[in-house]
Amino acid sequence: MMKRYQLKDLDCANCEAKMENAINKISGVNKATVSFMTQKLVIDAEEGHFQEIMKEVVRVCKKVEPDCTIQM
Repeated sequence: MMKRYQLKDLDCANCEAKMENAINKISGVNKATVSFMTQKLVIDAEEGHFQEIMKEVVRVCKKVEPDCTIQM
């Protein structure tokens, strides 16, 4: 299942790269891309566990960039 989310307050390209790497390490994520320029997250993950995966994505993103939010 692939979904797109708008990000708010992603401050730099370095944080973008850290977030993308961390999200791609989450079990069940097939591929994730984070764009600092467009402030978007595109995630392809297992459909059956998507809610649990997104909870982990939010946790990882807050750890990297505490001010960044994912518009769900």
